[in-house]
Amino acid sequence: MDKMMLELIQVEKTIHRKKLIRPTSFQLKYGHILALSGGNGAGKSTLIRLIAGINKPTKGKIIVDGMELNKNHRLFFNQIGYMPDDFQFQKNLTAGETLTFYAKLKKVKKERVEEVLEKVGLIDSMHKTMGTFSKGMKQRMLLAQAMLAKPPLLILDEPTNGLDPYWVHSFSQMMKEARTNGQTVILSTHDLNVAEEIADEVIFLYEGTVVNKGLISDFNKLGLYKTYQQIFLDMQKTS
Repeated sequence: MDKMMLELIQVEKTIHRKKLIRPTSFQLKYGHILALSGGNGAGKSTLIRLIAGINKPTKGKIIVDGMELNKNHRLFFNQIGYMPDDFQFQKNLTAGETLTFYAKLKKVKKERVEEVLEKVGLIDSMHKTMGTFSKGMKQRMLLAQAMLAKPPLLILDEPTNGLDPYWVHSFSQMMKEARTNGQTVILSTHDLNVAEEIADEVIFLYEGTVVNKGLISDFNKLGLYKTYQQIFLDMQKTS
């Protein structure tokens, strides 16, 4: 039986009596890529934050590498690389200073900073302050800090937002490389082309509910885009 990197068991999130995530269970194997898809307000970012340990579930368990996340949160600091959807870097720090700060927190060797900046195409901008960075450059910095410690589990919230086509392609190649190296990846995305290209599995969310899930190959007949359209239309009819 395959060992799982990630397991969610009846995970729920409720705030002010509003259910943001309804009972959700799934498993993700080591070295697999899972895409979370759905419209705005579907619950993708909420679920990502729960898995990253940023927020706690109201009910249920999240198990990472055989250990329950909420009971062992400090142990996972270098196990998880989290890329938030929206984050404000210190504007007066350079890219190099910013990543060096994260490297110290994660006890990563200094040489790794330049290696990661090279990978995300920001090595020539390492002495520029974060306040001068474009949206796409900030996105690549967020990806760089997530990859810094070579974590076994990458958790990425809308990682291709603000990236031009070249860097969307480069991101896909980096994720394929991560999978080859044995890393597990879970990402939320509106970009179904990216999901179709790199993911092994996909979960469709609608108003906090998992409405469909499976291997990418399960959706080959219709394709992800038409599957998503059909799910959305069906849910609109029943809501």
